[in-house]
Amino acid sequence: MTELTNLGVKAIRDGVATGDFTAREVAESFNAAVAEAAELNAFIVTTPDHALAAADAVDAKRAKGEQLGRMAGVPIGMKDLFATRGVQTTAASHILEGFVPEYESTVSQKLWDAGCGMLGKLNLDQFAMGSSNETSYFGNVSSPWRKAGTNAAMSPGGSSGGSSAAIAARIAPAATGTDTGGSIRQPAAFTGITGIKPTYGRCSRWGVVAFASSLDQAGPMARSVEDCAIMLGAMAGFDPKDATSLDLPVPDWEAALSADLKGKRIGIPREYRMEGTDAEIQESWEQGKAWLRDAGAEIVDVSLPHTKYALPAYYIIAPAEASSNLARYDGVRYGLRDLPEGANLQDMYAATRAAGFGDEVKRRVLIGTYVLSAGFYDAYYTQAQKVRTLVAQDFERAWGSCDLILAPTTPTASFPLGSLNEDPLTMYLNDVFAVPASLAGLPAMSVPAGLNADGLPLGLQLVGKPFDEQSVLDAGLAIQQCSGFDAAPQRWW
Repeated sequence: MTELTNLGVKAIRDGVATGDFTAREVAESFNAAVAEAAELNAFIVTTPDHALAAADAVDAKRAKGEQLGRMAGVPIGMKDLFATRGVQTTAASHILEGFVPEYESTVSQKLWDAGCGMLGKLNLDQFAMGSSNETSYFGNVSSPWRKAGTNAAMSPGGSSGGSSAAIAARIAPAATGTDTGGSIRQPAAFTGITGIKPTYGRCSRWGVVAFASSLDQAGPMARSVEDCAIMLGAMAGFDPKDATSLDLPVPDWEAALSADLKGKRIGIPREYRMEGTDAEIQESWEQGKAWLRDAGAEIVDVSLPHTKYALPAYYIIAPAEASSNLARYDGVRYGLRDLPEGANLQDMYAATRAAGFGDEVKRRVLIGTYVLSAGFYDAYYTQAQKVRTLVAQDFERAWGSCDLILAPTTPTASFPLGSLNEDPLTMYLNDVFAVPASLAGLPAMSVPAGLNADGLPLGLQLVGKPFDEQSVLDAGLAIQQCSGFDAAPQRWW
């Protein structure tokens, strides 16, 4: 039998359906792999019983000849930002440690309904704030990749670093991620996997711990474009509990996948040729153009003139929304409560938030509160929202001459853990190519483009028109087939 942990979503689903192996055998294999990879710190809690129970339910349905779900028998990792009934949900923060929801997020429920089981809750940057997975209260996630010639621990990207590390290490075939300003795409690029942020509103935000409500969007992370298409089909759909949910039918992205790009125009934004981008990233971008041209696409130049303002606008809007969303964590109703002796209510608020939030969360709450304050609201927040509109209008104009945009996912490959901790601005710059699509609410995907000279993965990003995930997935499939990327990290854990 093929080593089951080397299989992806499609192969597991199809193998279970045809009886090549049972769902329980798959769950047992991945549970064992998760247990052996504790050194990665990818999981905050593991749930082997959940994975086995879901697998047994799938095997029982198959034995009765009942129809199986679109992801039947596939055990996945769940980013610990999604509420899971009866299982601790922390957003990787001390302030929520021990919180066990009595409800299930819409996205996780859809995945259980599709036949998935849960291997555990995946580590992340605290409240999804970070680009390296070093802000978690539960410790850093270590990438399974190592730079050639060194044993330094490398960043798996953030905030969905537990998700990316688990998939790259072959301890989960797929995982949920959330993307506010690149938190699916950047970690996917760092670890040589695939991840897609769908159009804002495609996947319900109900039951997902909020960071920046107008930007947060759930999406799938897996090892191939096909697997992402399958999982996105299971996750997406209208949810009346989410006021921002799109009331649109969910296409069968998997069935419509095609790597034939004849008639497609791929835009290359001239403003993305930024100083400080690694030469090997630039080379991979050129290679990506050639691959898409080989697939039948026409390559055209486009302009996104407000790109240079996107990142500063994002780091005003996102912290502003975070300061509002995180106001609910006050020690009164749930989560951590720090009550010093003789303290009044205000003292309790201050002590609880000081003890419960990490440094990066505090930094963003302070920035957000500042830009929302009476004297600075118009000068910062209002201006940033105007810039956001201009960024979206840039994309709208670009669609007049192209169908998709190709760009690097990140300006560099992964970096050693700890190397950028004293320089938050450089850390923020890691999202420079990812943020514009988030501000505009567009579907965007990262696919592996190869390895650099240090043996670390590089990613290419595809951005599409609103609601056109299909074209993004198709172009991703073309790159995947042309690149033939099948590299895996050398096991050291």
